[in-house]
Amino acid sequence: MAEHANGAITGQTTADLQPGALRGLRVLDCGQIIAAPFAACLLADFGADVIKVEQPGIGDAYRGEQGSSFGWAADDRNKRSITLDLRRPEGQALLKRLVAVSDVVIENFLPGTMERWRLGYDELAAVNERLIMLRCSGFGQTGPYAQKYSFDRIGLAIGGMTYATGFADRPPARPGYFVADYGTGLFGAFAVLTAIYNRDIAQGGRGQMIDVSLYETVWKMSGTVAAQYASSGQIRERNGNTVPGVVPAEQFETADGRYVVVHAGTDRVFSRLCETIGRPELRTDPRFATPAARRQHQDALHAEIAVWVRGLTQAECLGKLDAGGVPGSPVFNIADIFADPHFAARGNIVRVKDPLLGEVAQPGIYPHLSATPGTIRRPAPLLGDANAEIYGGLLGLAPDELAGLRQSGVI
Repeated sequence: MAEHANGAITGQTTADLQPGALRGLRVLDCGQIIAAPFAACLLADFGADVIKVEQPGIGDAYRGEQGSSFGWAADDRNKRSITLDLRRPEGQALLKRLVAVSDVVIENFLPGTMERWRLGYDELAAVNERLIMLRCSGFGQTGPYAQKYSFDRIGLAIGGMTYATGFADRPPARPGYFVADYGTGLFGAFAVLTAIYNRDIAQGGRGQMIDVSLYETVWKMSGTVAAQYASSGQIRERNGNTVPGVVPAEQFETADGRYVVVHAGTDRVFSRLCETIGRPELRTDPRFATPAARRQHQDALHAEIAVWVRGLTQAECLGKLDAGGVPGSPVFNIADIFADPHFAARGNIVRVKDPLLGEVAQPGIYPHLSATPGTIRRPAPLLGDANAEIYGGLLGLAPDELAGLRQSGVI
């Protein structure tokens, strides 16, 4: 892994010195908005030194007009920001100097953009053969769609998730979260660590290029859809809140206008459910006696459960399901999450003081590592706040050189 100038990061705080699982790893985050920066954020949360490379005077679009936003604060914490115009030869030369002392470059420009700037993988690997380059895009670096612009919603649509989401009698619906963007960030971070293992442990030596895309992330999550279609021509249609083949499993409205999910897809759990709702005879009802019969009469079975749920408040219903050993869950909105003791106990919500926004609530560190847990060492940075320490401290540029680069708009 890359060595830091003088063995440390200039301006470290006590919190910075807490060892992380990825300490010593230096990452150049040249990404924008969500997928690529989120991959870098995951690495930063566990100790990597992530240097955010941004356009002078503009920055990452995720900052918004005020220089910071809730999304920026969450996905770019633990990073240091430098400004650098990659379109100019002087900026390209500076990036290559940073590449020479870094482990990873992450970017999500339209494929071919970095090559036009003479910053493609081959050019950067010539500077540092150990470099790992993570490239995030809508459709991948190759193929007939590679030059198409894309966003999360397009990845969801092309990947098949949108078509299968919603109710049969209504148009397709997009999921409520940015699944393609954040999922691609997850796959990207996983791929970076896989490549590091191959470089440093399994093989030693050279790095490699990683190609991830929004649509492939969604497609990878599709489960058995491909096998079903290839074997029988079956097209997965919209099924509302149910999962094909798992019965009973549905969400039901309670007496107080809230919702619970009831999941009893095995014979053993279904038997416990029948006892819990006071309908033991349903176990031997020919319509429900076997998994195949329950699938065939799904609507009738769900109607029976719905009657029981409607007679109870959400708290009463969940209490009885828990007591009966039946998997059940409330359907939470964000206010429920903030009030929930389990989320609190697990540290799932943290509050970070943003230099522009004040205290910002955001998801906590995840996953949980016992020996080297992740930490939030610093909030998302101000634009270019680390120019002096990176260019001056890491690359050794003199103050007058920095002033000239700043005046000319290179940084």
